[in-house]
Amino acid sequence: MRGRDLRGELDAFLAGTERALVGFRRDIHMHPELAFAEYRTTQRIVDRLAEAGLAPVVMPRGTGVICDIGSGDGPTVALRADIDALALPDEKDVPYASTVPGVCHACGHDVHTAILLGTGLFLAGQAAEGLLPGRVRLIFQPAEELPGGAREVLACGGISGVDRIFGLHCDPRVEVGQVGLKAGPITSACDKVAIHVSGPGGHTARPHLTADLVFALAKIVTEVPAGLSRRVDPRSSLSLVWGRVEAGSVANAIPDGGVAEGTVRCLDEEAWHAAPELIQTLLDSVAGAYGIEAKMDYARGVPPVVNDEESVQMLAEAAERVLGAQAVVPTQQSLGGEDFGWYLESIPGAFARLGTRRPGSPLQTDIHQGTFDVDESCIGMGVRFMAATALTALWEGGRPSVDGLTEQLSELGRV
Repeated sequence: MRGRDLRGELDAFLAGTERALVGFRRDIHMHPELAFAEYRTTQRIVDRLAEAGLAPVVMPRGTGVICDIGSGDGPTVALRADIDALALPDEKDVPYASTVPGVCHACGHDVHTAILLGTGLFLAGQAAEGLLPGRVRLIFQPAEELPGGAREVLACGGISGVDRIFGLHCDPRVEVGQVGLKAGPITSACDKVAIHVSGPGGHTARPHLTADLVFALAKIVTEVPAGLSRRVDPRSSLSLVWGRVEAGSVANAIPDGGVAEGTVRCLDEEAWHAAPELIQTLLDSVAGAYGIEAKMDYARGVPPVVNDEESVQMLAEAAERVLGAQAVVPTQQSLGGEDFGWYLESIPGAFARLGTRRPGSPLQTDIHQGTFDVDESCIGMGVRFMAATALTALWEGGRPSVDGLTEQLSELGRV
């Protein structure tokens, strides 16, 4: 790409399309749809891509879109956006507030969708001019919040033949015009666990003649997480945190059943794979000591997102090229879950955090709140960033050309 004025090309493209992309985002924001029910959103994406002469394909369930741009010769780079909303009421007083009661885009997926659409339209123009030495695959993924959408993409061959994949997520802690990058783990694995305990029940006056189920459940709630902290490398950040504990209905009767539900989070993929067996072992040990039966229901959620270092270098080079020398900022690991990790179990790639906060404004809201909104200039910034990322990966194979980039990456964190 050396010798090309990519920034100028993107500026010219956005001068004619940015307002329409903001309008597209607002339309999606006004008509949010939950996981695997994104039919209107899917059709809006398909219609706009088809207008540009592309050939979008709807995923088998009827929601989600995959669309290839360019030639099959050379490498293939995938760009992913999630399209579903959350079951939360929209609490914003804006003209584009949700029209669907109890549902809103409180996580920025409408922004991600508009950015990927704009990126695809720009890259389609590049392909028409013969400037793509390979292929770019757009993945408009359903059901990130469920989760399950990424696995649907995998099941229908959505990353077949793809060499590298990139994605981004809105981050209200980062200012517009900046992107947060980190090599290695950037989000956590997130699973759900439910422990169901049972015993004969009895009178609280005679716990020795029965199994003291409430006391045993309390031991499970405290000792199983404590045991994890001594059985796993602390650098993996494997944690079990309870959100619901319930047993009994009266003060003077030992109940015959109880339940504890929580989440398991982990930054290390190896520890994540080993977690169910280890938790089961600890559970059996504690339950056996108090004579109760304990059954574990363990539901896999998402693996950790572990960014490939070379892919992060591509992101950093792209950001500096089109957003400026100060665009790249370090970002911290998060214990939040993100199903982009399923892709990275199969192919290399990286996930970035896109600044959405108006420069100079105080941080007021976080994602997953009904008041969440963005500075919409982040849409144009996101198109610049993702388009430059795809071209960097296709044209330069990820070889950094920005002076001092290696030193800068050392500040962004590695595994």
